[in-house]
Formats: sequence, C-alpha cells, structure tokens
Amino acid sequence: MAHEKGAERPRLQRFYEETVRGKLQEQFGFSTPMRVPRLEKITINVGLGEASKNPKLLEKVVGEIGAITGQKAVVTKAKKAISNFGLREGVPVGVTVTLRRDRMWEFLDRLVNVAMPRIRDFRGVPTRSFDGRGNYTMGVKEQLIFPEIDYDKVEKIHGMDITFVTTTNRDDEALALLRELGMPFRGESPVQVAA
Repeated sequence: MAHEKGAERPRLQRFYEETVRGKLQEQFGFSTPMRVPRLEKITINVGLGEASKNPKLLEKVVGEIGAITGQKAVVTKAKKAISNFGLREGVPVGVTVTLRRDRMWEFLDRLVNVAMPRIRDFRGVPTRSFDGRGNYTMGVKEQLIFPEIDYDKVEKIHGMDITFVTTTNRDDEALALLRELGMPFRGESPVQVAA
C-alpha cells in the first residue's frame, strides 16, 4: 500500500521519521540515517489445537484477527503428523497474519495506546523477550483487549503471539527502537508519542 500524493502517513510512522530516527542515530552514533534500526514487519500468530475438531472456531478466529489487523489472516496447517497430539499432516492448527507498512504502524499504535491500557493489572511488557537477533515477541492472553472484538460474539477466548521484526540484529538497538515508539516496558514510564 504505497502512499498516494496527499495521503496521510500513519501517526506513529511520522513520529519515527521526525523524532525517533534522529534520537537513535545520536544515541548509537550511526554515521548514516540508513543504519538506524526500523520496524520491518509485525506478525501475529494464534495457535488453535482444537481447530481440526471445530472448523467453525477456526473461521471465527480468522474473522477476529482480520478485524484486529485490518488484513485477512491465513490458516496455518500442520507440516507433519504427531500421533501423541492426534495431529495429521495438513490439518489446520492456527492462524497467522503479517503486517507491513501502513497497517503495521497503525496496528502498533492501536496496540500500545488502546489495547494494552485495557489489560487488567498491566505493569508493562518484559524486556527479556528478545531473540538475540533484534526481534521481540510478546504474548497476549486474550483477544478481548482489542476494541474491534465484540465480547458478545466471542465463542472462545484465545491468546496470540505478536512478533516485532526489526532491521537490526542487536537486541539493545531493537529495545531502544521499541521503547522510543512507546512500547510500555516493565518498570519504565512509557514515551509519549506526539499527535
């Protein structure tokens, strides 16, 4: 989804370009703005072990993830059979969606500023969830934190894993990037993003 002339860029993307990029370049001493880490994509995964027994549930989750992200979700299937789990190859086991560009920025903005404040007893996300290559994964226990989900139409409460893929391969740079974009890490006061 390329920007048309006059089309408004997402608020968080403008904030990154106007404020965050310069801060990170100064903080880490990058010689060029192209070296500054940026968000590449966000992937959302929902594992549904009982999807093979309940196809209606799978359909419902695809709809919910589509409503949350604004993009059609893809059904993931088992790559190999595992008899202990009663799993056959090719059986649906979950739902995934990959967000890039505008949808990615808009989802992150809604996640940090609308959904996370709705989590009961929320104290921030842990800083230990980096993978050693500059990517961050967090779990959400229930889809009800997103305002797009109608509580009365929910068939089953499920969680999801959200992975933030950055262009850096260092966790400290990725942590600084996500912190500047407003990610509420545990024990820190969140950064205020200008409107």
